[in-house]
Amino acid sequence: MDLFESSIDHESEPLASRMRPRTLEEYVGQEHILGKGRLLRRAIQLDQLSSIIFYGPPGTGKTTLARVIANTTKSHFSTLNAVLAGLKELEVEINAARERRSLHGIKTILFIDEVHRWNKRQQDALLPWVENGTVILIGATTENPYFEVNAALVSRSRIFQLRKLEDKDLEKIARQALADRERGYGKFDVEFEEGALEHLISVSGGDARSLLNALELAVETSVENFPPFEGTRIYISKETAEESIQKKAVLYDKEGDYHFDVISAFIKSIRGSDPDATLYWLARMVAAGEDPRFIFRRMLISASEDVGLADPDAIHIVESCASAFDRIGLPEGRFHLAQAALYLATTEKSNSTLSFFDALSDVEKESRDDVPNHLRDDSRDKEGFGHGKGYLYPHSFKDHWVAQQYLPSSLVGKIYYHPGNLGYEKSIKDRVTEHRMEQLESINIDEGNEVLTWSPEDRRRDLWLNRAMSLRSMELRKIRDRLYEGITIPRHANVLIINAGTGVLLYPAMKMNPEGSSTAIVRKKEEKDALEHLSNELDELLRPSILIDPEYVNAIDSLDEDIDFSLIAARDILIDLNKGKMILKKIRELANDKTVILIATSIARRSSRVSSFIEGKLKGKLEDAEEKIYSSSSLSNWDEKDLEKLIRSYFPSAMIEYMNLSETRHIDEAVAKTWWNKSYSKYLDKTLMNDFVSSLKEKDVPFRSTSAIIKITPEKREIEGVDRSNEDWMSVHEKTK
Repeated sequence: MDLFESSIDHESEPLASRMRPRTLEEYVGQEHILGKGRLLRRAIQLDQLSSIIFYGPPGTGKTTLARVIANTTKSHFSTLNAVLAGLKELEVEINAARERRSLHGIKTILFIDEVHRWNKRQQDALLPWVENGTVILIGATTENPYFEVNAALVSRSRIFQLRKLEDKDLEKIARQALADRERGYGKFDVEFEEGALEHLISVSGGDARSLLNALELAVETSVENFPPFEGTRIYISKETAEESIQKKAVLYDKEGDYHFDVISAFIKSIRGSDPDATLYWLARMVAAGEDPRFIFRRMLISASEDVGLADPDAIHIVESCASAFDRIGLPEGRFHLAQAALYLATTEKSNSTLSFFDALSDVEKESRDDVPNHLRDDSRDKEGFGHGKGYLYPHSFKDHWVAQQYLPSSLVGKIYYHPGNLGYEKSIKDRVTEHRMEQLESINIDEGNEVLTWSPEDRRRDLWLNRAMSLRSMELRKIRDRLYEGITIPRHANVLIINAGTGVLLYPAMKMNPEGSSTAIVRKKEEKDALEHLSNELDELLRPSILIDPEYVNAIDSLDEDIDFSLIAARDILIDLNKGKMILKKIRELANDKTVILIATSIARRSSRVSSFIEGKLKGKLEDAEEKIYSSSSLSNWDEKDLEKLIRSYFPSAMIEYMNLSETRHIDEAVAKTWWNKSYSKYLDKTLMNDFVSSLKEKDVPFRSTSAIIKITPEKREIEGVDRSNEDWMSVHEKTK
């Protein structure tokens, strides 16, 4: 029986069969064993083969290489398929080989495909005929021959491992099929949509047979009737390519249910951190002859699925043991199996990598959101569409991190990854949570708050704050660090954060009071939702209480009078001067002589006005317009002296320091027109619009802002002889200064 002879009409054969290489020159890939000067190439060319075994994944060219040898050698070439043939068929081939050798002096090469499928008895029956030279064996196997082939056969054969084909090899194979007029599609004008052929190559996974099968399906289903007339144009879209190839799912079943049940028990014992059960089930598999590569493969999966980031070294340990096993083999390799299994069973566990499948589920169920503009590739259309504009390069910032949006807009705040509380993940959990809060804070402030875009009256007083906050996440980080610097509170402390946003000031306080309580007051439901989303990571008892109140005062009044706050922190509560005074009064009422009070607030400055970076005749008119724009808010013109006067009227001993922050923004035409339409157009002659836009667009503009850091701590609040039970003790202090 000859595997390479067929009664099927040549044209009706599958493309993969028709395109099998006939010579070494047509063979593609496997340069590590067939490159010029290599031993195997020389042996084939000189027809001096000894017994060999080809080992590699499906579709890498094992059978094809056997066919090349059949076309090259002067020896008789016979074939058997171990799935279909048994001892009877082997006996027929051996008798024929003996007759050729004794009567005609002709050697016989016997190719056995999937030789690992033969059992020990069948392989033992072949051994003596290989030993005495009656046949030269060429075996092909997808399984490691050291595990699945008779050791005596292996010792008498050269082993050549074939690797998955590289993309460049697969492309060459596809191009050969498209160009070959006799066996392929060279008679037709086959054209691929951009990315279609690349998709076929990528998904074929190094398998030439899979690629050619998909190529055949794509070509022959892209026309109404195949074959069409010679010269017909055949267009293959990417959609057609995607439909023509699917990833293969291969089930390896060694001993039926036993195989799956025991490996399941083994992995579950690892997951359950039971080293004794782990060793028992490992021993059961080894004793039954389970493929050690299969066991290592499952342990590599477990190293990521069940251990993951709790111990990032786990996967390296298992990989090293697997590599050592490949070098050592059985029986000593059992030490490496045991070492890897015991390491996985006894190390910390985390299944946080499963969060990938939550993300995958969202991708599969929901519409694909656009990539945020600042994350897009700017190498092609930066000028035309502004792709990549606004991206912040993390390595240019402190600690190589900066808050910015990475998820699509519809998924901002979505949490997939939930760090565990053990091992390495415990060390990164705080940092991950902190970064999430800062990112949410950044997006919450920036989104929908472009500079000078406000509604009448309600947002006018926010004008100076909006401009100062375009990179507010970085500023908030600096402000937070400076605000909490040197501050300690008891572990059982109660904490109140006013204007908590999405947690930038809340989280550092919560790290200091694990046995206390935390209350956060936020302005908007979106902020409450974000905080609750983040706090779901915590045990229920540790989660903060979150109140919504745009004015803050009612929420403060609703607090339990018996709560003794050790820390009260607030930020930007002075945007509205009158409300700010009321909040300061409420804070004073809540505080006792041991309360730490922290306040961070921005100060408006003329230096952040648009007129500060415009030159020429327009400058004076802009200054006049801005005076009118800002006139409704007394805060737009205050300075450090005004702030200190306000704060010390409530907290005479407050420590106040200032942080000067700056950033550079690129102003394009769209932003300039937005500013004009939303504000300046009301106060400037319309004929100045073009001058205004021209003066601003495509500039890198420096913005400067100042934030005040205000600390009122117990040791600084001690005033000799003053009764703090008196509501007006601050005025007493003023009199005694």
